[in-house]
Amino acid sequence: MLTAARLGAAALTAALLTGTAAAPALADTPGAGTASAAAVPDGLYGKGDPTYDGVWRQALALTALTAAKVTPADSAVAWLTGQQCADGGWPSYRADAAAACDPATEDSNATAVAVQALVALGGHQDAVDKGVQWFKANQNADGSWAYNPGNPGDANSTGLAVNALIAARTDPATVAKAGRSAFDGLAVFQLGCAAPAEQRGGFVYQTSPDGTPAAANGLASGQASLAAAGGRLPVANTNRTDAAPKALACPEGGATAGATAGATATAVPRADSGEAAGAYLTAQLAAGGGHLTLALPGAAPAPDYAATAWASLGLVQGGHPQQAAGAVDWLAKEGGSWTKGGTDAAATATLVLVAQAAQRDPAAFGGTDLVKQLTALGPAPKATGGASAPANSSAPAKKDDGGSLNKYWPLGIGLLIGVGGGLLLSLQRKRGAKL
Repeated sequence: MLTAARLGAAALTAALLTGTAAAPALADTPGAGTASAAAVPDGLYGKGDPTYDGVWRQALALTALTAAKVTPADSAVAWLTGQQCADGGWPSYRADAAAACDPATEDSNATAVAVQALVALGGHQDAVDKGVQWFKANQNADGSWAYNPGNPGDANSTGLAVNALIAARTDPATVAKAGRSAFDGLAVFQLGCAAPAEQRGGFVYQTSPDGTPAAANGLASGQASLAAAGGRLPVANTNRTDAAPKALACPEGGATAGATAGATATAVPRADSGEAAGAYLTAQLAAGGGHLTLALPGAAPAPDYAATAWASLGLVQGGHPQQAAGAVDWLAKEGGSWTKGGTDAAATATLVLVAQAAQRDPAAFGGTDLVKQLTALGPAPKATGGASAPANSSAPAKKDDGGSLNKYWPLGIGLLIGVGGGLLLSLQRKRGAKL
């Protein structure tokens, strides 16, 4: 039986296609997991087993609360900084912070949100610098990042890494391996003019080494869109436009049958990436009635809360809050199912970040005080106040350094690339009810 561990796509593919995979308990559900589930340490937000999402949910909570003018307890901040490994990365969670980390199991997603949290908190430059160096040391030759070092890159992990670099005032264009920058790595996964028109601008989770056709994935597209638009957490863009995102301009004729397999072969130009992603997401949100949709084998299509939240953040960052408004309204109405009534720390924190990005009041989001709910999931804060204020609108300047599942268990385990049918499923590691 698969537990909440984020397994490799190949292993998950085999397990699901042969019917041996079972849905694990949700990560941030009180009492979730097996009898050997890790105890929740002092200072950590959320009540569920932290084994697979401890750093992820802690970092999101600290980022959201700091942006909401809540000063977290010292114990909460110390817990996050204490999880950092000697080489600068973060694991998903380590019960014994005195024990050495296994570099092969360090988590690029956890590292990315941890760096962004510490930047938002301020006063942790050494830890942030070490995190940036970790990203430089673990970049793949194509410019991308994998969930764990040494594996093929994916859109979600690469997008989150770009977010962290931007937050740390490090220009992603200057972070390169074998001449391929972080932006080049992100472009590996974006569908261009060779793809069918309705897919263009979206992101695949991973490219298929055997040429199996790949379609755009909702969570990959949502998370990568924030990076494509040049953003980080918390989203604080004030460049607003009434115009809809510009779809990718392609020669007449469109894609040929089966062209999706090579649809990422010609990279979407960096200057067009954010707009193309925004256009794709706008169309998908409209088709879904305000939300993105998750389709799993043998299951009816269901709303993908995490993908919808990240898509909203990406659209606002791209200067298109009007196109994000319907999704934000939907999240305000339906988000309680995702947050489990405010008991899922990662989901609740993400909704706080969405509300602030959209200039809504997170203390009255769909009639719910998200800030109060999130605060109650961790240690008592040092100070509160101004919870309805939007995130700091001063985006950090970059420097040249030298040179999202929903309430269903697949969120956070990674994308499953289906065999034969070209099915792509976002199965990122279990993060509450993706982050």
